[in-house]
Amino acid sequence: ATALSTHPLGERLCSAEEATAGSGTYTRHGFIFSSLAGCVEKRSEDGGLPVVSVVRDAESQLLPDVGAVVTCKVCSINSRFAKVHILYVGSTPLKSAFRGTIRREDIRATEKDKVEVYKSFRPGDIVLAKVISLGDAQSNYLLSTAENELGVVVARSEAGVQMVPISWCEMQCPRTHTKDFRKVARVQPQFLQT
Repeated sequence: ATALSTHPLGERLCSAEEATAGSGTYTRHGFIFSSLAGCVEKRSEDGGLPVVSVVRDAESQLLPDVGAVVTCKVCSINSRFAKVHILYVGSTPLKSAFRGTIRREDIRATEKDKVEVYKSFRPGDIVLAKVISLGDAQSNYLLSTAENELGVVVARSEAGVQMVPISWCEMQCPRTHTKDFRKVARVQPQFLQT
């Protein structure tokens, strides 16, 4: 087997007439593409078509995929969206942060037109979100919190204290008792390790 250099996810490897798609690849429009980043291997079996597969090297990055639940930290907000850094995919920490965006219309499932970003997230919040699309060239993932389980899981008050959720849209500072609006995740117990 000849291992080549590392190839990016989604790269077109060869024509489906030249080879058979093995693990880590998929076929579309008559071509074989890599479905993960890693080393391409071509193995020839008894005179048939060689099998092309992509093997993730141990060091390579786990990538957020559509449908994955990710943990991210809010960096900045404006009236249309929140910018976040994705820190975990499921429970696996990422080696390098990926950027994501939660658009206003993807914050809640209901009354989307009434959503206000600054009443949903604040910079520094830790948010559970779901990847809805792989975004653009700047590796900017589009994320959604439009499910009850998704939203803010950790937020600090002005006083720097971790706030306690008191409803699906409010959190309270246990020290000063001030309330702040948030799109609160209805956190399942297994996510409460902060």
